[in-house]
Amino acid sequence: MTSPGLRRKHRQDALRTVAFLSPWLIGVSVFFLYPLISTVYFSFMRYDGFTPPVWTGLKNWSYVFSDYPFFWPALRNTLWLVIVMVSLRVVFGLGIGMLITKVKTGAGFFRTAFYLPYLAPPVAATMSFVFLLNPGTGPANNILGAIGLPQPGWFNDPAWSKPALTLLALWGIGDLMVIFMASLLDVPLEQYEAASLDGAGAWQRFWFVTLPNISPIVLFAVVTGVIATMQYYTQPLVAGKVASGVIGGSGQQFEPGYPEKSTLTLPQLVYNLGFQRFDTGGASVVALVLFALAMLFTAILMRRRSGFLGND
Repeated sequence: MTSPGLRRKHRQDALRTVAFLSPWLIGVSVFFLYPLISTVYFSFMRYDGFTPPVWTGLKNWSYVFSDYPFFWPALRNTLWLVIVMVSLRVVFGLGIGMLITKVKTGAGFFRTAFYLPYLAPPVAATMSFVFLLNPGTGPANNILGAIGLPQPGWFNDPAWSKPALTLLALWGIGDLMVIFMASLLDVPLEQYEAASLDGAGAWQRFWFVTLPNISPIVLFAVVTGVIATMQYYTQPLVAGKVASGVIGGSGQQFEPGYPEKSTLTLPQLVYNLGFQRFDTGGASVVALVLFALAMLFTAILMRRRSGFLGND
């Protein structure tokens, strides 16, 4: 039998533990559990934000998956950006970081030059890229034409709009570059020396020494990149508006995705349904799809991290 004094001590320990955990418990409850439960609840309701919600069962889910013409293009675009943009950002950021760590003179200048674009406001950076890549008057196409290369339509061409967004993302690669540089400088030099003595070439040193040592940072970059791309909203929306000429003031309606739904992403649908069409139920369905995809990608990456990152 447990004595009353011991039971009282256990209760006190439990209350003390809950007290220390209370900031985290309150934060998770208010900013994660409550919004998630509310989103699930509203996904089965017809609710416009003004009248009381009405139970509709699976009608919102059926509408989004079957009748809403923007969902599947937005899903394909989002998955394309997750696979292509995140992969290129990680590879490009790692490559730039490795190059700068090898530079003997002017490393500070190059580090600053590559990091500064990351600090540019997303709206200003996107508008600048749209004007630079304008197919008629932009300097990028003028240079390509002068040297006899094809001149893409960029943000005005459905085939080139997502690559143009990827170029914009690669231009602002400074955040990943700094993270990779810090991890590369922490790789023990004696491991490189031992590999060189064993006759390992540059590629073998990278694969068997560099990559295993920085694998947690690569995983961090990929996971955070996937989550950020799942929330990709500002750049494609601004690019579509500016390229289409719709840059008017407030109250002007604009269907996102120009040109031909090629820049449409799932976060844009959440805003379009919830705040332009006042369809909170449909917006909740799209938000839950986004949440499920982010969890799925993260779970796959965490489960496959050993093979993906070259660890044992």
